[in-house]
Amino acid sequence: MTVERAVRMLAGVIVLLSLGLSYYFSHYWLWLTAFVGLNLLQSAFTNWCPAMAIFRGMGLKGGCAAKES
Repeated sequence: MTVERAVRMLAGVIVLLSLGLSYYFSHYWLWLTAFVGLNLLQSAFTNWCPAMAIFRGMGLKGGCAAKES
C-alpha cells in the first residue's frame, strides 16, 4: 500500500465514522467531516498533510504522485 492510498482510506474511514456519530449522537460530529474535507483540499494544493508524514514514518512508500514533487 502506498502513502496516497492510505491517506485516502483514512479520510474515507473518518468521514464515514463522523457521519455515523452525527446520526446517533450529535450533529456536531459533522465538524470532523468538514475538517477532513478542508485538509484534503489544502493537501491538493500543497501535496502535504500530517497523515502522509505519519504513514511514511510507519514505512509506507510513496506512489507516483509523491515522485512528482
